[in-house]
Amino acid sequence: MEQPTFGVIGGGSWATAIVKMLCENLETVGWYMRSVYAVEHIKREQHNPSYLSSVEFKTEQLKLSTDINEIIAYADILIFAVPSAFIGSELNNVNTSLEHKIIISAIKGIMPESGKLLGDHFNTAYHIPLENIGVIAGPCHAEEVALERLSYLTIACAKEKNAKIVAKHLSSDYIKCTTSDDIIGIEYAATLKNIYAIAAGIAHGLGYGDNFQAVLMSNAIREIKRYVKSAHKMKRDINSSAYLGDLLVTGYSVFSRNRMFGNMIGKGYTVKSAQMEMSMVAEGYYAAKSAKDLNETRKKKAKTPIIDAVHEILYKGKEPKKVFKKLIEQLD
Repeated sequence: MEQPTFGVIGGGSWATAIVKMLCENLETVGWYMRSVYAVEHIKREQHNPSYLSSVEFKTEQLKLSTDINEIIAYADILIFAVPSAFIGSELNNVNTSLEHKIIISAIKGIMPESGKLLGDHFNTAYHIPLENIGVIAGPCHAEEVALERLSYLTIACAKEKNAKIVAKHLSSDYIKCTTSDDIIGIEYAATLKNIYAIAAGIAHGLGYGDNFQAVLMSNAIREIKRYVKSAHKMKRDINSSAYLGDLLVTGYSVFSRNRMFGNMIGKGYTVKSAQMEMSMVAEGYYAAKSAKDLNETRKKKAKTPIIDAVHEILYKGKEPKKVFKKLIEQLD
């Protein structure tokens, strides 16, 4: 593991950004993409045709494949960056052993099929030891990675050595990495912040201003704290960049697809029409249902008025204006 091989699973903007980061430090990066067209385009034109097209790759650095098993066989460390809604179908194609692999989730969502975090799924379904599972999180938009703007990532692994290895190979002049052992908390926070970004977008679409947005975000971080504590109680600083920082950038940034999705809902789009108009997946849509359902199964439920409000709008067809009128009475 002194010179590990890396493979990235996914063809979207975040996967493209991660490949770019790895190419700063590695001679070869494995990259699985489902689209034959995208692979051929990158080989010919040196950039992803659909996402972060401004990023140019040296194709001799890339081991591209449309066969997920080829990249799994190649890499010691596998970084999954597929939308949570589609990871199940991708894993159905895996017939290569994942034994002894280090699995890193860059997926900011809960698996719809099982309601589990990706780390939990790999542990239970593929018997990957928890010490070989990790998470990439933090306030880091793919678009700003493409522009090489200073960004911060947190790599969480139960085994500190694994976290440091991944951090080392993602770091560069414009990417600063820290490590953590709070895999569950950081993975939940990375999932939940997308729901709150949808809420921020809905509020903007309804005409609420910056003053209310600040109240919404301050309540959201406390809601994350309650939710994560009920899932996995341990000592953590909820105000660090992996939690609060990621929430703020997703809730406020113009690059946030979840905020964009929420803004459309607030302006009167139906869920289906908003999804059709967006070219990228808003993870918070799926997370709202999974997080709500998961909370309902716990003996000690966390108080989650914002998640409940977003769930009512997206899955019960409730009118955003009426739901938010009720929500504002629960915030402080």
